[in-house]
Amino acid sequence: MKVLAGIRIVNLAANLPGPAAAQRLFSMGATVIKVEPPSGDPMNIYYADWYRDMAAGHEVISLDLKTPEGRERLEELLVTADLLISATRPAALERLGLDATTLQRKFPRLCQVLIVGYPAPRDNEAGHDLTYQASMGLLDPPHMPRSLLSDMAGSEQTVSAALALLFHRERTGVGGHAIVALSEAAAVFAEPLRYGSTIPGASLGGGIPEYNIYRTSDGWIAVAALEPHFKQRLESTLKVADAEEYRTAFALRSSAYWQEWGQQLDIPIETVRDR
Repeated sequence: MKVLAGIRIVNLAANLPGPAAAQRLFSMGATVIKVEPPSGDPMNIYYADWYRDMAAGHEVISLDLKTPEGRERLEELLVTADLLISATRPAALERLGLDATTLQRKFPRLCQVLIVGYPAPRDNEAGHDLTYQASMGLLDPPHMPRSLLSDMAGSEQTVSAALALLFHRERTGVGGHAIVALSEAAAVFAEPLRYGSTIPGASLGGGIPEYNIYRTSDGWIAVAALEPHFKQRLESTLKVADAEEYRTAFALRSSAYWQEWGQQLDIPIETVRDR
């Protein structure tokens, strides 16, 4: 559904959360202008394919916002923009005269989502997904995280904030701004840990055999027979009752076999893939 048809977005954010959010909003019908510094978006250097996918369909222009000419051109874009996404630290935006208060005064109908690393008073501190996950206890040293949870969660919160601001403007005629802190976005993903459900030995942390991972003859599977009817069907069919019996049974056949077996019996079993 192209519910955002006619909405114009200016995205100043580089790297991941902002561009990913802009692409989600584009998929809903919005027009997106991606403003990059003369040096370009670092994402294009690290992961060019990902960069292209997130910028697909956007108009990409280069502006040096440290110059009066660059800021003047940005303000020309904002005259007709409905939403601005930025991921520059608040102190830097204020120095450039692009802080939320100043822009709201100039463009009363403009909606703004400001992506920061940490909430105030730490909103001018540097950080990245790795440090945000570290601050919320989501790392398992020495292993690096397998996904950029903070960035992706922040992207989704940016989309939600943008839609809420646009909806509020529809009702009131007035724009506004919202702040998305990536460390707080990571905190949402840390809720299961905070409540103890995923710590080692807890019910969702390997403490029960019906919700666990098992080695097969050629890899690993994830078994999630959490509900009683799933568990009863699995154990009665497989003739198992405890963790050791589960391990012995699943080790006899391949991951593909067990996944198909689970599908036939309507039991959640999935092959653990490398990527």
